[in-house]
Amino acid sequence: MRFRAFRKTGLRKHGGYSLLELVITLGVLAVLVMGTIPMAENSVRRQKEVRLREALRMMRAAIDEFKRDTLGACGPGSAQNVPGAPPNPNTSVPADPRSRVVIDDCKIFETDNLDKYPPSLDILVSGVKVRPRGLNLRGGSGLRDGSPQATEININEEVTKVYLREIPIDPFTGERNWRFRSSYQNSDSDNWDEINVFDVRSASDQTALNGEKYSDW
Repeated sequence: MRFRAFRKTGLRKHGGYSLLELVITLGVLAVLVMGTIPMAENSVRRQKEVRLREALRMMRAAIDEFKRDTLGACGPGSAQNVPGAPPNPNTSVPADPRSRVVIDDCKIFETDNLDKYPPSLDILVSGVKVRPRGLNLRGGSGLRDGSPQATEININEEVTKVYLREIPIDPFTGERNWRFRSSYQNSDSDNWDEINVFDVRSASDQTALNGEKYSDW
């Protein structure tokens, strides 16, 4: 009798988990899973935020570089785009040592674009005609592959400079639907006046992890 009781107790001890134990285990696992999902979502969102900041930095850098190359170009009364016309004398001394060429195509600037910022992002991708700025140049940074360096460019030779490889995609909208602001608009302007592209921002109305709007970055 004692032997049988021992055998029954042993079988009950090693026969498996009770229903209560299974419920508790599944509850703990559910809590762990529910806590992991937000962390994974935040990780994905953080990666998108990094891509968004990089895209904005790249486009704004291209806009600034384009602006530097307009200094001394197409001044009032300038005879640009006329074959054999002398260069603008203001281009002999660059205002910024990073600017080694000067834009040589005044047709891209409308009369109301007095600040000479790029009229669109597309023109940063397609490129514009440029020529060397001054005589003390060391290279033609930013010229197309295979093009001669700025010191080798004949002043009458047409060379195209590209400022942006491609227009990036907004990681939060999945499209290239960026919001623009011209140099004649304040930061709160909702509609672009299409005069020039002074700044570019995300078209997403979502809120970032830091509480800011992506459209305010």
